[in-house]
Amino acid sequence: MKNKIIFIVNPISGGLNKASIPNLIDKYLNHKIFDAEIIFSEYVGHARKLAEESLKKQFDIVVAVGGDGTINEVASIMESSGKLMGIIPCGSGNGLARTLKIPLKNIEAIKRLNSLKVIQIDTGTLNGKKFFNMAGMGFDAHISSLFAENKKRGFGGYIKTTLNEVSKYKADGYQIKVDGESLNQDCFMLSIANSSQYGNNAHISATASVQDGLLDVCLINPFPLYIFPSLGYRMFSKSTERSKYVRIIKGKDILIKRSKEGPVHLDGEPQQMGTEIVVGIKHLSLNLIV
Repeated sequence: MKNKIIFIVNPISGGLNKASIPNLIDKYLNHKIFDAEIIFSEYVGHARKLAEESLKKQFDIVVAVGGDGTINEVASIMESSGKLMGIIPCGSGNGLARTLKIPLKNIEAIKRLNSLKVIQIDTGTLNGKKFFNMAGMGFDAHISSLFAENKKRGFGGYIKTTLNEVSKYKADGYQIKVDGESLNQDCFMLSIANSSQYGNNAHISATASVQDGLLDVCLINPFPLYIFPSLGYRMFSKSTERSKYVRIIKGKDILIKRSKEGPVHLDGEPQQMGTEIVVGIKHLSLNLIV
């Protein structure tokens, strides 16, 4: 029996043209073991609906072709389904794919599916909404909200938005409880890391693992603007924990309170949430072909 596999393609993720994807799948997927279909998403949230329909149609494997946001939509449905998920990374940052060492070149990523090597990874939640790579609030959520409105996708657009906003953004106050430990702190940024990185090899918590049953709460204190380049360097050199402006706490039962509602992001995709945010983790709940 062949495995029924469907590819859900986001045509605009990462600002990359996906017109060649069907031909590459036809050429490099092992059709002796797969019976393949390909479908393109048409709007934000459509990949989630397509994944739901794919499960109803008894597909064995659903592959997200896009960035971390597309992966989030598909994985949110595939999580706890018992079915398999694959990834063809085509986003701006590809944080989860990089963490899992899935090739960034389309041909190699398609070939990797042929191995059917499967691992299980953890699923994080913010007030019940799922994430698989990174979630957060503060500056990165602010940037995600602005970036989502920008028609120009890609890493360059993200960097431009960040540089335009970093001097304007003001830190917020948070009450944070992690496995019973409480603290009150002003944070420029508060990231919840399942994997170690945002994407493009910018690591916020180098020791974070998608399989350890824990989330890394990364607190970035307010800092003078001249420190910003060195914080960026520390992310790319995997040394953020050495900065006096960064504190990382590992845990699984996490409660965050803030003074006002506002944006959060889940795998880079912005949402609005209230003043109280319950953070949780579901251990090894997503089956991924790597």
